[in-house]
Amino acid sequence: MSLLPALGLNFGLLVIIMVALWLISVRIRDVSFIDAFWAYGMAIMASASFLQADNPETLAYTIWVLTAAWGIRLGTHLFLRWRKEGVDPRYKKIMGRAMEKQGMSFAKAALLKAWALQIPLLFLVCLPAQLGILLAGANGLSLVSIVGAIIALVGIGFETIGDMQLKAFKANPANKGKVLDSGLWKFTRHPNYFGDFCAWWGIWLAAAPLGWPVWLAVIGPLFLSFTLMKWSGAPLLEKSLKQNRPDYADYIKRTSGFFPMPPKKHASN
Repeated sequence: MSLLPALGLNFGLLVIIMVALWLISVRIRDVSFIDAFWAYGMAIMASASFLQADNPETLAYTIWVLTAAWGIRLGTHLFLRWRKEGVDPRYKKIMGRAMEKQGMSFAKAALLKAWALQIPLLFLVCLPAQLGILLAGANGLSLVSIVGAIIALVGIGFETIGDMQLKAFKANPANKGKVLDSGLWKFTRHPNYFGDFCAWWGIWLAAAPLGWPVWLAVIGPLFLSFTLMKWSGAPLLEKSLKQNRPDYADYIKRTSGFFPMPPKKHASN
């Protein structure tokens, strides 16, 4: 199938799924599970692309497996966390502001402030994977693609380990109100976000040898990087943690904000 119709089908599928999930969120009056679908949606877009690909070979399989593994792992982690913890305070605040200050109904706020916004952003961030799978054809793995796949695997592994460490830390009642500063969290305040960063830059690099459409799709990992480091990722999370964790300010002084680095030994001096 040609490129534009395939991408159009992917986008249409994404819209249909998002509308269905919006209706569910209205029924349960909670949009928090949107974070889980952000990851699942990437896996769905990659899988839809793979099903439309002509004679997929090693490169297409590699990009599909990397994207699906990242999306299913993270989506399941976030979904189970939502089932356990309930409404996310961030979304509760966003929805409350829209309803109280802008006079929106819950349904309208959920559509405009959550689901509708996610459609183009998810599609854009996932574009390198979609293009890579659709354009790969019978291509095998070049050296650049191998390097990209390794970076993506490192990111998936880094994020997985970081999430496991945080889950174990939270499971111990003695750690309530404390800051996790061991394991990967000793070297970066956001191992999970750094893992996302590596995964999607790796996927883009794996597809990059296919030419200019993928080169233009660099906007996907660029936007994701901006989101994680400067917009709705680390900044929003840290704002909340500084208010609720007394030790977090000192943790910031000694621990890298994003890229893993050895901790500073004399932050208090």
